[in-house]
Formats: sequence, C-alpha cells, structure tokens
Amino acid sequence: MDLRLPRWPRKRVLAAAATAVVLAGAASAGIAAATASGDDAPPVRHAEQMMTMDGGVRIDTSYFTSGPSEERRPAVLLGHGFGNDKREVREQAEELAREGYAVLTWSARGFGRSTGKIGINDPKAEVADVSRLIDWLATRPEVRLDKKGDPRLGAAGASYGGAIALLAAGHDGRIDALAPAITYWNLSDALFPDGVFKKLWAGMFINSGGGCSRFEEELCRMYERVAQSGKPDVEAMELLAERSPVAVGDRIKAPTLLLQGQSDSLFPLDHADEAARAIRANGAPVAIDWIAGGHDGGDSEGDRVLARTGAWFDRYLKGEEGTDTGPAFRVTRTGGVDSRDGDAQLAGATSEEYPGLNGDPLRVPLAGKEQRVENPAGAAPPAVSSLPGIGAAAGGGMSQLSALGVGVSLDLPGQFAAFESKPMTEDVRITGSPTATVHVESTAEEAVLFAKVYDVGPDGRQQVLPSQLVSPVRVPAGQDARLALPVVDHEVRSGHRLRLVLASTDLAYASPAAPATYTVSLRGDLMVPTAEDVRTAATPLPARVWWLPLAGLVIALALIVTARRRAATPPPSAELAEVPLEIVGLSKRYAGSRDRYAVKDLSFRVERGQVLGLLGPNGAGKTTTLRMLMGLIRPDEGEIRVFGHAIRPGAPVLSRVGAFVEGAGFLPHLSGRENLELYWRATGRPAEDAHLEEALEIAGLGDALERAVRTYSQGMRQRLAIAQAMLGLPDLMILDEPTNGLDPPQIREMREVMIRYAAGGRTVIVSSHLLSEVEQTCTHLVVMDRGRLVQAGPVAEIVGTGDTLLVGTAEPVAAPLAEKIAALPEVDTAVVTDDGLLIRLKAGGGTSRLVSELVRLDVPVESVGPHRRLEDAFLTLIGGSA
Repeated sequence: MDLRLPRWPRKRVLAAAATAVVLAGAASAGIAAATASGDDAPPVRHAEQMMTMDGGVRIDTSYFTSGPSEERRPAVLLGHGFGNDKREVREQAEELAREGYAVLTWSARGFGRSTGKIGINDPKAEVADVSRLIDWLATRPEVRLDKKGDPRLGAAGASYGGAIALLAAGHDGRIDALAPAITYWNLSDALFPDGVFKKLWAGMFINSGGGCSRFEEELCRMYERVAQSGKPDVEAMELLAERSPVAVGDRIKAPTLLLQGQSDSLFPLDHADEAARAIRANGAPVAIDWIAGGHDGGDSEGDRVLARTGAWFDRYLKGEEGTDTGPAFRVTRTGGVDSRDGDAQLAGATSEEYPGLNGDPLRVPLAGKEQRVENPAGAAPPAVSSLPGIGAAAGGGMSQLSALGVGVSLDLPGQFAAFESKPMTEDVRITGSPTATVHVESTAEEAVLFAKVYDVGPDGRQQVLPSQLVSPVRVPAGQDARLALPVVDHEVRSGHRLRLVLASTDLAYASPAAPATYTVSLRGDLMVPTAEDVRTAATPLPARVWWLPLAGLVIALALIVTARRRAATPPPSAELAEVPLEIVGLSKRYAGSRDRYAVKDLSFRVERGQVLGLLGPNGAGKTTTLRMLMGLIRPDEGEIRVFGHAIRPGAPVLSRVGAFVEGAGFLPHLSGRENLELYWRATGRPAEDAHLEEALEIAGLGDALERAVRTYSQGMRQRLAIAQAMLGLPDLMILDEPTNGLDPPQIREMREVMIRYAAGGRTVIVSSHLLSEVEQTCTHLVVMDRGRLVQAGPVAEIVGTGDTLLVGTAEPVAAPLAEKIAALPEVDTAVVTDDGLLIRLKAGGGTSRLVSELVRLDVPVESVGPHRRLEDAFLTLIGGSA
C-alpha cells in the first residue's frame, strides 16, 4: 500500500555533458558484503545485525558505509513503508553511503525478520527502538558526533517510515534533519476524518500488516470495534493520535522537508500543512513540496524529490552552507501528456513563502435551492469518488487522470445536493482548501455528508473531481457546518463552472446504516484559495547536481564549443515554404560506431497532395528516418526541412505534423469522442483548433464515436488512432504500419481514409510492409535498402520500369510455341496466360529484338507492354535482400 522511495542520485557526475546521472546500487544479499554500482564508484561496506530491544524483541538491521573507515561522517536513519521491510530501502541506503553518509536501515517490529507485534509506531515500542538504534550509531567510529552519545543524524522515509522519523525527532532530540514523505501528522485524522470511518483504507492497512493478529492486542480490538460499528469512538481516536507525530509536535525542532502527495486519499495534503505549522512554531526551518504522486498512484518524481532530499541533508547535516535546498513551497503541476511515451508532463510552481491552505481567497457565488438528500438503508449503493490504493497498484492514479481532465466519479440520483456557480470569466488556479458553509437538517440525530467540488465543463456533461478527493463531515441535525474542502492544486478554465456537491454515501467511507433524510441549504459563497504568489518557474538545481570537478568542466566546455555549429538551427527557407518535406544528405550512425550507418546520405522530396509510401526490408532505416523526421532523434549529417523549417527536437513546425506510430493508448471506459477530446485538451491548444468534426468525418467512425472504446474492434481502434493523429488537421501526416492487425475489409477502409485525407491538399507518408496496399494507396514511393535510397518517384513509374512484359496475342499460344519462346537468347521465362504471354527478359534483353523474334516464330502479337506488380519491382530494386 506504500509508495517506495526511488533511488538516490549520486553526487559524482560520470558524463562529460555536465548532467547528473542516477545510478542504482546493487542489491546483493548476505551477512556481510561489499557492493559497487560502477568501476569508479566507491565500494559500499554492508553489515547485518540482529539487535535485541526491550522485552527481548529482536530487530533486523543493515548498516552501510563507504570511503575511508577513519573518516567521520553524518548518519541517516532510513525507515521503510508499512507492509514492507528494510529490503525496500536498500538501494537508497547504498546511494546515501556513496554520498558520504553512514546509513542504518531496519525492519520495524512485526515486519521482515524482526520479531514483536506491530504497534503502529508505539512510543513504548517502535519509537523506543529508534532511540536504541541512535545509541548504537553513537558508538560507531566512522559516525560524526555533536557530542558524546549524540551522532550527527538525519531521518527519512516514506509513509510509515516518514511518520517514525517525525515521532523519533519528537521523542529524541538527537535527530538533526528530517525529510519525511507522503506521511501522516495525525493517524486518527487520516483514518477517522471528522469522526467518519475511512473503512477501505483502514481495512487495507490491517491486511497489509498481515492481519489483525499481527498487531498489538489493543490495536486489534480497536479496529474490530470500529469496523463493526462503522463509527470511531473517543478511545479509538485517542489511541491513534497518541502514536502520531501530532502528539510530540511541540518538540520537533529539526529542519524539516515535508514531501506530500497530491494523489493521496490516505494522507492528504493538509497533513503536511499541520506539520509545517507546528514545526515552524518551534523555530525550525521548514519547506513543503507537493509532489504529483501519492498512495493513490501518479508520478512519485523520484529523481527530483531525492535530489532535493539529498541537498537538504547536505545543508543541515554536512553543514554545506552554499547548498540550495529549494524554495519554501513547491507544487508540481500537470501540463498535458508527452505524445512520445504517454507520461504526464510535469512543471513546478514555487513561492518563497508558504501560502497556507486559504491564501488569496476568491469569492465564488453558488446557486441552488434547499435540497433533500436520502441516506439509503445500509448506505448502499454508495457514491464513488476514488478507489483507494487501486491507482497505485495499477501503476497509474485516478488523480492523475483527473488532472488531465478525466472524470471517474459517480453520484447517485436522490443521494446528493448540488450548488453551482456561473461560468468562470477567466482561468482560476485553486491552490489550497476551498471553504463553504451549509445548513443541515436531518431526520436522524446527525448527518454524515461527503463534500466535494467539481470542475464542470462548458457543456455541463463532463465533470472532473480534482485529485479524486472528498471531505467527510459529521453534522448534528439543525446546525450549520463549515466545510473545509479537499486541498488541491487545480486549474479551472474560463467558461467552466464550479459545482459543490454533498453526497450521503461514499465507497471509501462508512456511512450510517439506518435510512435518513437530510435537508441541505447554502449559507454563503464558496471561498476559493488562489495563492497568487505561487508561480511556475524553474527551480534551481542543488549544488550536488550541477557541481563538476574542474576537469569535467573543461571537457564539457570543449564539447559545447565543438557542437555549437552542429546544434545551431538554420533559418527557414522561403523557397521551401510550401514544400511539406525535403530531406537532403541525411545520415545517422549506429550508436557507438563511426562507420556503420542506419541511414546514409538519404535525399528525397515530397509535395502537397502526395501519399508517399516508404518501403524497404527490415533494417533498411525506415524507422530511424521517421524518428528523425518527428524530431525524436538528431541526424549526424544532413538536414530535414518541413515547410522550409529545419527539424530539431521540439521545433515549432512539428505542430504541423501528425503521427501514428505503433498504435495509440485509449482509456477503455470512455467513448471514442471523449478520448479524442481528452487528448486535445492535454495539448493545451484551443478547442476550435482541433477541427474535431472534420477529422472524424475523414476517419468515418460514424455512431461508434459515442460508444466506449472497450467495445471497439481492432479496425475501429486503428481508425480512432488515425483520427487522433488528424486532430488539428496537420499538413503532414506520418503513419507507421497503420494496417497492422486489420482484416481485408478494414484494410480497404483504412486505404480510403488515407486517400480522403490527402485529397484536401495535405500530405501523407505511410510506412507499410503490405506492398499491394501501398500500390493501391500511394501516389509516390521511396524505396530504401541498407540505409540508402534505392529509388524514388511515382508509383506508376517505378512499377512500369522493369524486365517483365505482357505480350497480348490474337489467339492462345500453344505449349510447344511457348517452349520455343522461352528458349530465345534474351528470354528468361515465358508463361502462357489468358491474355497471351508473360515474358521475363534476361539482363540486357531488349523489347524490339524480342518483338522481331516473336514475329519470326509467327506469334500473333497484338500488343506489348510492361507488366509487373509492386512486389516484383520491389524485389528487383533491393536485389532480394528482403
């Protein structure tokens, strides 16, 4: 159920191009071993030891160091996530050791080889164990001491490991720096927000620990009691709060970097806010970083997050005053989808002051009359806001989809009240927790409601729940309730509306089982925090990333000087402004080779309205050529110009190029139209520029557009992918094997789609191995073999210039006569057909001499002309290398 901290980036820069390289440490097992990640990396010394704690509990530990044994260095305690053990963080420990730290990892009670019961960070058990581990570190000769018995020490970890770091710092003042990630401040608030039981996450928590019997008895009894009643009691809430950092918040005085996940319905962003306020009140430096991932999935931003964590420790443990630890506040924002790999594009916004959760509020009036809401018997069926943990298990995240404009929430008729704003007149960025006040009447003593704010599109149909988060609220009947809605960072576009919804049920939570009726009315406007000082800007890299030894700097400068001329982008060519594509002298070597070429000295030109077929056997260089054309890789020599502009990665003219390469990924539960609309929104371009209806008409999907993609055949998916590539009606379309997996009728339909697209004056380049289809679809051909151009020109010209002739005769040719013709010196073969003879000439054979010989043999010749298929021409041109 936990996010694993990714690998720590190494300080040593191994590339001359002045970029930081992240290397993984080895993960070999053994009682004692030395490991290294590269020939020049310092070896890591690793020792394992079982330590005996109070009560005879044995804790399994691993200790990592590198470098001179006599050199004293700061130490780091690295905790693991719930349901895992010390092996989870071994790679990070090895990397930290190479960075000059002494690192101690351990398996918490009840996990891995450690004995004892799980106490969920019980101060008398797990927290006391950490103090014993600190005592041990203070005895190590390689660990730097602030004073006797007090090591220079940092603590980090994700989720459960992050909480123990905070708790240990509150109970033991020897911890000097903290970097907890996606963790909780008050576990009671996390599992019982406003007294509402978060049943799915709580159940997963117990299950990932191995079942109730693996926990301390009072924890097991507490869980069983709450799970049966569906409502936490005071004893349960106090028990979890006592085992949470909030219990010692006034004693945490170490500089703290709080890394909290936006994609997290278990430990939402407000936990980091509470931690920051408490620790800052103690006078300690605090920085907050809202990352894109979390317990519900998304992007954990491993390299960036861990580079910042390393910089934090360098500054506050090693005392490197010049280390840039980053801004006081940073939030990662999703800005569309990378068309090359489907990953969300991330950008950071920063502020030198933490804005809190209610900064720069914008008043948004809501409309809606008093509404009745039914709580059904047994609270079933429930509404759906998120599917806790499932997004992370699937490697994605519901909140990441919501950031891209995909709604997956479900509210059931009769079970919610809704209040809606007018369309926004400008774009608004919500950063923090919106608030509102409502009045609730109930036929029961109290009402349990789930509050959420939707971003509703201009058509009113599509609604997106930012980060898939809701705020549960328990309201006594007849009272007002101030709603602190989920903390999010979400942009609401101009023309969209905000919709406040209060539902009586939610899949992730326990609602009252008894039926009840609630009456909900508004008490004021929706207050939306905007945090205007948080602006998108590049965050400087910490010194550990950009610093290079002098020798490396000299090499890097030399590379820059020698590459400058090659990297310069030539000015546009006015003469080629109307030419879709011109390739001149294009070459690309195989990686690591000086004389082996994937593409060598390739030149050809494509005009408007052409459908160009790119042909060649495997290894001919077709894919490499297409990748250079799309700006994905750079050529070694030569240039590519599209409408007069030289192609480089990210060149603006690439917006006029559409591409279909190796299919496209679609969300199966959405319709074809919704998938296309989502893709276009992710590009950030205006909706009117999509020319959606025109692309759909060319693709010819008809009524299927309104059906879920999971119902599509392979042919329909291919046509939808073509339609996606056509969005914006790019002037140049590149299609790589568009008919793969299609049956003959589907292939014929795809052929018609390509022809219709080019008919409007646009240009299509298609790479395919189906030569018969290329012959019927394309107007022009480029044939490649072994990276070089073999022939280019119109299809009719290439097919019509060959050594096979069709000789039409007035009457059928008898077999004996055909044998005589086959024996002629200039003839290779002669085959009788219904129309006459199909004659293949030998090299050097001429048509005029053949006709003379046929007349001499009294063959009744009526016509003579070239006859061969594209396949014949292709095989002739490449000399059988296919």
